Amino acid sequence: MPMKKILVIAPYAYLPWRSGGQKFIGQFLEYLGRKTSLTVVSVAANDAAAAKSYTHLPLLKKGFSRYYDYSLVKKISTLVKEEQFDAVIWEHPYLAWLAFRVRKKTGVRTLFHTHNIEYQRFKSTGRWWWPVLKWYERWCFKKADGIFFITPDDKQFAIQQWKIDPARCFDLPFGIETGFYPANRQSSREAINQLHGLLPGEKMFLFTGAFNYKPNLDALQFIVEKINPILLKEAGFAYKILVCGGDLPAEWNELRDQQHIIYAGFIPRIDLYYSAADIFLNPVLSGGGIKTKMVEAIAYGATVISTVTGATGINKAVCGSKLVLVNDGDWNAFANAVVMAAREDSSPTPAAYYQQYHWEAIISNILGKAI
Repeated sequence: MPMKKILVIAPYAYLPWRSGGQKFIGQFLEYLGRKTSLTVVSVAANDAAAAKSYTHLPLLKKGFSRYYDYSLVKKISTLVKEEQFDAVIWEHPYLAWLAFRVRKKTGVRTLFHTHNIEYQRFKSTGRWWWPVLKWYERWCFKKADGIFFITPDDKQFAIQQWKIDPARCFDLPFGIETGFYPANRQSSREAINQLHGLLPGEKMFLFTGAFNYKPNLDALQFIVEKINPILLKEAGFAYKILVCGGDLPAEWNELRDQQHIIYAGFIPRIDLYYSAADIFLNPVLSGGGIKTKMVEAIAYGATVISTVTGATGINKAVCGSKLVLVNDGDWNAFANAVVMAAREDSSPTPAAYYQQYHWEAIISNILGKAI
């Protein structure tokens, strides 16, 4: 069977990635490119050399004007006709107006890759214009040939609340690159001990995130002001909390002086930290979509203590004992769950987890069902 030809429109910078969302896009396209003949139209700010498995075309303008650039109708339509793509996947719904004009001119199968129900995310962060986005997003879903959803909850919302045809709704969760429980956790921990001065008997707790995103900054505040003070009262409990992530606001400089907390800054390859961590802290109360950092932490063997909201979208049935849920805002229960998990022997991540979340399986599934 000939390899399918796919065009993806990704209207923002994602290479090299610095956030979970950018990593999601980067890895999705890398693995999709290994199984298809893939072309990605995006912005010049991307490092095209990092696109290993596909062709990167920087056709989109710099700045917000790329979202209403009418010249793209002809450019994208011509590209689709010349290359005879089997399908076009549009990242996010924002260019839906363009997508449907291209489809009208070419007849190409038109799909959207969502990362959240977008209006809900902006409603939760207080943006006044969320009702307009809600109308536009629903209109996009109604007209699309197919929609990829990052979480089952988002898919069910579209089906039940917006009456989208279930046959046009597909699962595309955040994936992981490792297909098995890591064998190098001990060596990873020894490396982290050396890098950050942890003692051999100390438990390592981890939190990661881009701190120019308010839900991550809020979660960090909960760790510093709510969770860590409770842990400090636990007699004979030796631990360190490592915080990784860039764009920390200047007013958070005092984080470096917090007892039992180490700020490691932005870490380009976070795998070592995930693999070394005993527990991943996920006290997230807002934001949409699946928390990519949590998916990766479980894959690398850490136990995740999470709020219910923070675990939205993950299939809890395949996580085994690696995911512990606590009611939103109950910080005493959260801290107690951390202590209990730290004092128990950690079990490996279930094999079923890798079978569901490995990128190879995800890409094979969407190619078989949606494209």
